Amino acid sequence: MTTEFDNDFALLSHTMQEAGHIARRYFNNTLKSWEKKPGDPVSEADLALDTHFKEKLLAARPEYGWLSEETADDLSRLEKSRVWIIDPIDGTRSFIAGKPEFTICAALVEDGKPVLGIVYNPILEELYEAVHGQGAKLNGKTITCSKKTDLLNANLIASRKSFEWHGWLESVKGATFSHVNSIAYRMVKVASQEAHASLSLTQKSDWDVAAADIILAEAGGITTTTQGNKLVYNRKSINQRNVISSGISFHPQLMKLLKTFGTAKSF
Repeated sequence: MTTEFDNDFALLSHTMQEAGHIARRYFNNTLKSWEKKPGDPVSEADLALDTHFKEKLLAARPEYGWLSEETADDLSRLEKSRVWIIDPIDGTRSFIAGKPEFTICAALVEDGKPVLGIVYNPILEELYEAVHGQGAKLNGKTITCSKKTDLLNANLIASRKSFEWHGWLESVKGATFSHVNSIAYRMVKVASQEAHASLSLTQKSDWDVAAADIILAEAGGITTTTQGNKLVYNRKSINQRNVISSGISFHPQLMKLLKTFGTAKSF
């Protein structure tokens, strides 16, 4: 089945493969890095990848808008129906430390909704991808979310900081928790049944989640805020209050869990 997005996907797929080569050249080599602000690291690899995506994608689609973590935001994107949303490295801290717990994330959003996305770990060679209406794939094989409905033996993943900030995470009866710092990586692991849900109870940006959102949705999952609201992209504010993801059948249980513990902490 062909769609109007196939040419865009082919362009993004080729650009992402080239991005993987760039990332591997920097990974585990001498790397310049600094902090944009306290606790917010960036590296020369982030900037090199940002430049790569911008040059390739905008040269081919000059009529599309642009939003990237490493590019100063140009609100002219709000006038565009279609916008590229890029996170050159989601998990920069891990990348700098030489840990393969990061992803390169790229999505195309149309009228506030992601229509195609790729999340790629070029070190472990894990390539997650999806186009609206065509399902989700990991390394070319179709993936689907678990149909689990209860917490018994559920695997829930969050960031390391979440374990520090939310003491209740490890006290959820029947479930086990693990941590992965890249939220996009957590979300696509839910899409491929490596986990049942991903929780990020702090603010995230569009580029953190747009690509993984479409992959999870095409795998039969759902991404919302803790209030149950779907995420909308390419607004004036690029911030998402919080992000939870799971298979559709598990989402009610996840919302119930958050409501139970939400009396102690406001999300």
